[in-house]
Amino acid sequence: MTPAQKLRDLLAAPGIQVMPGCFDALSAKLIADAGFKVTFMSGFAVSAARLGVPDTGLISFGEMLDSLRNCCSAAAGIPLIGDGDTGYGNALNVQRTVVEYARAGAAAVMIEDQVSPKKCGHTRGKDVISREEARLKIRAAADAKADADILIMARTDACAVEGFDAALARCHDFEDEGADIIFLEAPTSEDQMRKFCAAMSKPCMANMVPGGKTPVLPHAQLEDIGYKLALYPVMLMSAAISAMQASLAALRPDANSAQPPAISFTDLQKVVGFPAYWDREERYRAGT
Repeated sequence: MTPAQKLRDLLAAPGIQVMPGCFDALSAKLIADAGFKVTFMSGFAVSAARLGVPDTGLISFGEMLDSLRNCCSAAAGIPLIGDGDTGYGNALNVQRTVVEYARAGAAAVMIEDQVSPKKCGHTRGKDVISREEARLKIRAAADAKADADILIMARTDACAVEGFDAALARCHDFEDEGADIIFLEAPTSEDQMRKFCAAMSKPCMANMVPGGKTPVLPHAQLEDIGYKLALYPVMLMSAAISAMQASLAALRPDANSAQPPAISFTDLQKVVGFPAYWDREERYRAGT
């Protein structure tokens, strides 16, 4: 079964899918190993992990595609949605992004309507392209599916720029143009979240960013509102940064003692796959 078909089946099944965000092969592997059924490669997190820079359009299409291949390979068969940002250009660039993300193994690609360079959806300084250009980009993405088995997630950031009603109008456009999943970024209240989901006929995604513009609600409440996907894009990255900062502080010369590792070296070897590698190695060892 293809990644896209696995995602279609998840979206057709009852209930909401909780979707931790990955940013490299190891985080994608950990998400799959933990039993989650779908993950999302976050542009915010990849920009930070790969380049150490903010999510402000500084990372390139080639760098994102390379990270996507690694994440899809490590995700152990669970479907992965790739952040395609603005599509890296005009409508024809969007089509190339869709096709290449499918070839890399993504189950879906997210295309948004910000101007370039784009910004993280929960930070300041965003602007959006015209409603007509946004519509045509999603039309181009949907047309590209004829040559690629992949779903299209259409995202609008217009809520922060033009207001909720204008953002909702764009979401209706995206449905009309063939998007498979709709993402209205940064609604500011539960009432807006409910109105959005009630107005859509396609599956909707919620973006849960603690400290962001959207209320962070329990999974059951998000499901009751009408969401099919609940994304936590930076939870793993935030946890990793906190743990690394604590370990580095413990290693400073003025610290009393080094903080012990969170997991043993033996467990670390298991996480990255040494035991399975050794088992396979024995199969091809000469003289056995």
